[in-house]
Amino acid sequence: MPRLSFTTALVAGLGLFLAPLPTADAFGPQPNVVHQTAQSRLLGEFSRFASLSDGTVGIAVRDLRSGETLELNGDTLFPMASTYKVAVAGKILSLADAGMLRFDEKLPRLGTAMPVTALLDLMLTRSDNEATDALVARAGGPQAVNGWLQSLGIRGQRVDSNTAQLLARAKVGAGGAGDEAETPISARARDAMDMPNIAFAADPRDTSTPRAMNDLLSTIQHGKALKRDSTAMLLGIMARCKTGKARLVGMLPPGTPVAHKTGTLNGLGNDTGIITLPDGRPIAISVFVMKDHRGHAARDRIMAEVARAAYDYFLFAPESHTV
Repeated sequence: MPRLSFTTALVAGLGLFLAPLPTADAFGPQPNVVHQTAQSRLLGEFSRFASLSDGTVGIAVRDLRSGETLELNGDTLFPMASTYKVAVAGKILSLADAGMLRFDEKLPRLGTAMPVTALLDLMLTRSDNEATDALVARAGGPQAVNGWLQSLGIRGQRVDSNTAQLLARAKVGAGGAGDEAETPISARARDAMDMPNIAFAADPRDTSTPRAMNDLLSTIQHGKALKRDSTAMLLGIMARCKTGKARLVGMLPPGTPVAHKTGTLNGLGNDTGIITLPDGRPIAISVFVMKDHRGHAARDRIMAEVARAAYDYFLFAPESHTV
């Protein structure tokens, strides 16, 4: 086998040295810089909105077509308050899908028997607690609702209580963080002044991360949780929500479809749902605020600002494709 001369080897070596380096595309597509800038600005706005509270704010938004997600404290646990009623409704509808429950079946609420459909409507549109607990009992208890979430692969969300039990913990206190020693008078004063229960906020029971709540909304929207008719029924009822007019829907263009569920306790405000853009894209959004002393108006403002900023971003920002 012939040996290369020194000159030939030198020329070959120089050729490799002087050859143009591979382009960036050779290592795969590069991020769209304009899109990255838009994302950074939206996240900056989320931080600015969060500064309206002296507590903790969690935000998760997700384009349910592309999967693009932006979050602030997206994996932080927050008390769900009444947003847990989405999971209750899901469990009830799953029983109907399995032929284990009829919608005309009547359940007791405050001594009056009401059909399941009416109870679902009361629970989701008006956040009726008695209707909720009738449905929780029919579902098989909080553990059955939690089991349904686990069967869907939802991680970071848990249901441990019915509404009466949850409110008892929220108002009296839990654990040894100081609230346990409160007198009834100071507890009532805290409730009247909309002051947070710090011990309750730190309790892992009946909590969700914003990301997990969006996971649940995504699973429902994509038809992976319920049959088609049940999915339409659930989202249809949520679209008629009467509570939280100043929250997610507060700053959106009139007529924007929003299927959502609110949650409220002392020093705590939540709203979670699906916003439909003019082009038909569904956007999942969950905004949670806890340990807040500044009042419900500030909490509502945060939710409304986040929803409008996310709406404008997903509607007008460059698509997330690469260049």
